[in-house]
Amino acid sequence: MVWDPEIHDPTSRPRSPDELAEGEGAVEPPPPVDPYAPIDPNAPVSGHRPAPTAGRPVSEAPEHDWSAAKGSVFPLLRPIGTAGMPVTDFDPSTVVDMGARSHTQPLLDEGPGGLPVVYALRSGSFDVMVNADHLLTWGISVADLQDAALANLGAWSAGAPWTDEISGDRRLLSSSTGEGWDASRILLHEVADYIVGELGGGGGRILVGLPDRDTLAATSLGPADADFAVMFEEFVVETAGGADEPIERRVFELAGGQLIPYVP
Repeated sequence: MVWDPEIHDPTSRPRSPDELAEGEGAVEPPPPVDPYAPIDPNAPVSGHRPAPTAGRPVSEAPEHDWSAAKGSVFPLLRPIGTAGMPVTDFDPSTVVDMGARSHTQPLLDEGPGGLPVVYALRSGSFDVMVNADHLLTWGISVADLQDAALANLGAWSAGAPWTDEISGDRRLLSSSTGEGWDASRILLHEVADYIVGELGGGGGRILVGLPDRDTLAATSLGPADADFAVMFEEFVVETAGGADEPIERRVFELAGGQLIPYVP
């Protein structure tokens, strides 16, 4: 540090603006501020910059805009006893008077084998269950929701793989992609037809298991292979018991294109 007597000597007098202007390192005074000048929209306010405008407006988010949500809704099978509003009770003219608890519950549809079906709106890493408020906001009917969900499921299912395991005369056909829609594939007529085409050639009964959201399993049961039916039932019960999102421990039978409870 260089000692400057004019700075460090308390008896030295302050220099005038003219003297400062003539010296080295003189700083120009800032221009006067015009209080009537237009405000710069890019100027920081209290140290903050304006929020960025990039991205989709809230009004165009899937929860608010059917055109954005239409391609992201899927049907999901749920366990018997799932709470919600039956789709047959949805009436746009009266649902707003049913109380918040009623019309914010998931919409429940009737699925195969007595299993309920809900509709999920995929949003990033999680699903939003569709309720009556969504339909009111989107301005659509239950039929619109059902058609869009099945169409999306069908488009996904067309490219989803199957696993085929064969051991002697026994064969297990399964779907377990981990994408969340495997069990729901049984809702598609083309999937039921595919299972029958693959497993129905031997004349045996076709058993189907829906233990959890990520598992659809089917097998053909020969008339003299009752032991295999027991093994299949045990597999379904064990898978459902260890599932994060279980659906059903019962085994079903696919007969006449319909899913019915299996009776040995």
